[in-house]
Amino acid sequence: MQPFPAHADDLDATRDEAFRLLRRGVVDRKSPFRTMNVATVDADGLPSVRTVVLRGFDPAARLIRFHTDRRSAKVTEIQHQPRVALHAYDRGTQVQLRLSGTAAIHSGDAAAEAAWGRSAPGARACYAIQPAPGTPVSRPVPAPAIEDEAQARAQFVLVEVVFDTLEWLWLSSAGHRRARFDWRGDAPAATWLVQ
Repeated sequence: MQPFPAHADDLDATRDEAFRLLRRGVVDRKSPFRTMNVATVDADGLPSVRTVVLRGFDPAARLIRFHTDRRSAKVTEIQHQPRVALHAYDRGTQVQLRLSGTAAIHSGDAAAEAAWGRSAPGARACYAIQPAPGTPVSRPVPAPAIEDEAQARAQFVLVEVVFDTLEWLWLSSAGHRRARFDWRGDAPAATWLVQ
């Protein structure tokens, strides 16, 4: 039987642990929270989910950052419906985080330029891919190389999500623990939920 973690009976400590996991995901390439699933709404009103790399987290602002190609479907989807959901799960510790909030696209502004400046050359090369992501092709295209960095830079987008709800779930044979944190009202709210 798994022992309860120290924070499993304290809402404030549980929120702090969720934030710690997100901070770790930014700096630790091996963290299960390094990659998250982001769900948007497509043109047909259907959910569309894909994996993104966590590039930044500001706990005070409840801000998640990731990068994408401006030609990707997720950019168009966010422009039409900025409400998104994020999900990450650590199979080892059996902790799940679910967040929902509002996304904003940054392209060519100071925030995007700073994010581009912090990007590794290998990551930058991804934005040089031709044709655009999602384009049907007769066979897989080779990995891109940055021959024209200005062209790759023009495809780079920073996405910032300010989340207004966060759910933390810990699965255990000793009894699951689930908590919800909500910043949508006049004051932040936190509660335990039945799993």
